[in-house]
Amino acid sequence: MNQLQLFLPCAAGVEALLAAEVQRVTGIQARAWRAGVQLQASWRDALQLNLHSRLAQRVLIELQHNQYRSEQDLYNAAANVAWEIWFTPKQTFKVEITAQHSPLTSLNFAALKIKDAIADRFRAKFDDVRPSVDTRWPDVRVYVHLTTDTVTIYIDTSGEPLFKRGWREDKGDAPLKETLAAAMIAASGWDQLCKDGVPLYDPCCGSGTIAIEAAQVACNIAPGINRRFAFQKYLPFQGHVWDGLLDQAEAAITAPTAPVFGSDVSFRMVDFAERNAERAGVASTWPVWPASPACKGATSAAGKASTSNTTTATSPLTNSASRCSRTAATPEKNPPSRPRAIGPPTPAASRHKMPGARKPPISFRSWPRTGRKITRAGRPTCSRPTSSCPARCA
Repeated sequence: MNQLQLFLPCAAGVEALLAAEVQRVTGIQARAWRAGVQLQASWRDALQLNLHSRLAQRVLIELQHNQYRSEQDLYNAAANVAWEIWFTPKQTFKVEITAQHSPLTSLNFAALKIKDAIADRFRAKFDDVRPSVDTRWPDVRVYVHLTTDTVTIYIDTSGEPLFKRGWREDKGDAPLKETLAAAMIAASGWDQLCKDGVPLYDPCCGSGTIAIEAAQVACNIAPGINRRFAFQKYLPFQGHVWDGLLDQAEAAITAPTAPVFGSDVSFRMVDFAERNAERAGVASTWPVWPASPACKGATSAAGKASTSNTTTATSPLTNSASRCSRTAATPEKNPPSRPRAIGPPTPAASRHKMPGARKPPISFRSWPRTGRKITRAGRPTCSRPTSSCPARCA
């Protein structure tokens, strides 16, 4: 387990950002490929990347890379992998296969041959006992990629995709993936600017994905600190090593270095964003009401400040928001025992604290809708009486 070949898939165009993140987390120079990066690292590095990577979709360990010409070659390649050092016959597994210009006629049949090879190896090693297949919640995920003449077999250490941080339970109709939101933040350079106190404002925050990701960056909160991973069921997993990494991640959490603001015209979306931020550990209990004129003016000033690259850590909205807010939410205490298995998603609670943080790093507001409405003819009319309409639009 000292030297493993890791592959971290990501969205197209994010390879350079992910390579820089991998070097920052592990200190290892990664090689950028199309839609992913590759590196040689240890088992501990694989755990760290699962815990700290914001841009990777998964952390895969390469187990076999061979030439092939037929389905029987795939069977032989999978049968030569020492699966018994990774999991036991009592666990379940699933095989997923992708291909690029593969000469094979059926990928389903190719996946079936690889599944048979894994089962037959366990039968030979454990007196005709084999693991079962579970396509919904498997303990082990095996990924196979085929090119024109090569096959690469991976074992997945992440389980659920890494964009599932464990805090987004409320979402809209078209939610943004957390990995893509983190890529937008990294591409803008704000992950470095926030160290100088430059605020971030998302005027159309929706369920708060970009704002919450930014707030966790400002607090140095590891993205995987509130979720479980597939490697926690693997045989090489050691609980005390993982506990040490979690303790280091919790000790690295700081007070927010920059304020983060979000707003949306939909009260429903703002409510979703507030609840998601509470689960992520970066919000207080904000009331959802139309903003007062003072708050509206402060928000306008905060938006101008963020576009002018100001370096002040205190914006006008921070002061007005402190007058409008209620008490801060108290993060839940650490659970008595850390989860060691992956399974169906469960409500995630924040398990970390922000030392020295008097104000929440993130704030959400909802702006009132205008009184105008569109008639059938397409001409705007006003739903309010002429005497009470400040715009005199009736």
